[in-house]
Amino acid sequence: MSLTFDDIMAAKERLQGHIERTPCRYSRTLSEITGAEVWVKFENLQFTAAYKERGALNKLLQLGENVKKRGVIAASAGNHSQGLAYHAARLGIPVTIVMPKGTPFVKVQQTRAHGAEVVIDGDGYDEASAFARKLCEERELTFVHPFDDLDVMAGQGTVALEMLEDAPDLEILPIPIGGGGLIAGMATAAKHLKKDIRVVGLEPAMFPSFTAKMRGVRTAANAGASTIAEGIAVREVGESSYAIARPLIDEVLLVEEPFFERGIALYCNVEKTVAEGAGAASLAGLLAYPERFRGKKCGLVITGGNIDTRLLASVLTRELVRESRIVSLRIIGDDRPGLLANVSAIIGTMGANIIEVAHNRLALDVPAKGAEFDVMIETRDAQHTQEVMDALRDRGYPPRVV
Repeated sequence: MSLTFDDIMAAKERLQGHIERTPCRYSRTLSEITGAEVWVKFENLQFTAAYKERGALNKLLQLGENVKKRGVIAASAGNHSQGLAYHAARLGIPVTIVMPKGTPFVKVQQTRAHGAEVVIDGDGYDEASAFARKLCEERELTFVHPFDDLDVMAGQGTVALEMLEDAPDLEILPIPIGGGGLIAGMATAAKHLKKDIRVVGLEPAMFPSFTAKMRGVRTAANAGASTIAEGIAVREVGESSYAIARPLIDEVLLVEEPFFERGIALYCNVEKTVAEGAGAASLAGLLAYPERFRGKKCGLVITGGNIDTRLLASVLTRELVRESRIVSLRIIGDDRPGLLANVSAIIGTMGANIIEVAHNRLALDVPAKGAEFDVMIETRDAQHTQEVMDALRDRGYPPRVV
């Protein structure tokens, strides 16, 4: 069995009017930052905030009436489950979702809100999938695989059709790889429409499932590995998705965690849109390997926007730290009245904001008549931070970055 361009075109017809025809827009600022010509496909604007609706719905629309009555089941870390649950509810199909422990609460909550029965089991996708298969047999349900299914892959391939309609001159498609369903579908569509387009796979360095299979290694991830891109944290790529995608992929790159975080922050700050870790993988690839994409017309997909709000807040704050816009300065001086007031006045005069102050008189590396302050400040940028530090040093309060 194989995936054909006709399968993807048929999926496009089925999905029309049932899902969002999301925009693909040129980003001037991201282009300036990365050195590439960046076009962004906003799949986070789907109703469930992820492209996974496409494959799930394409599968559901082809089920027989008896199958629909009994119901379907799936294992997913989130986006496939939400897409399946939402469209199954629309079509009146009972749905059960098995989610691994540690799935972001926002994804669990939203899946239940769509009417699905959610079962939490397994330390990762593979364990959750095994449990789902067991329940599938016991309840005589139909298993809807999140990526290793031809109907699902055909649905995902419609993303590339729309991108090349909106931006026919695209030269490279950097595509996230988890189980391989998205890249199999998109590569099939893209290479049919434009044979010379490059397809580059992007995997979390902690979960290089596709890369491992190319090298003949069975288990890719280290025990206890964790990534912010949990949507593509799959230990083994799908058999069918791998067989379809492998001949069509020009290169696979591994992406380290800080680049996912930077991608999330840039989408938020530049495009004013929310991306989850896996959703920012395409941009993360451009940030990690700028020389591979410089000067090329690149089509990026924000595959999903379902990120826990606390995690998003943490990522954005960490980015401020990386940019030296939030810095903790340690200042040691005489423990006399007015010291903190003087330091605060200097910082304020320089236009910086004090976020937090910790005062320590008991540190043994500080003289008995001395005091140690940790002052966390917020500035405009790294240059402004240096100007504040220089001003403190000039006034006799030399700071040290903690």
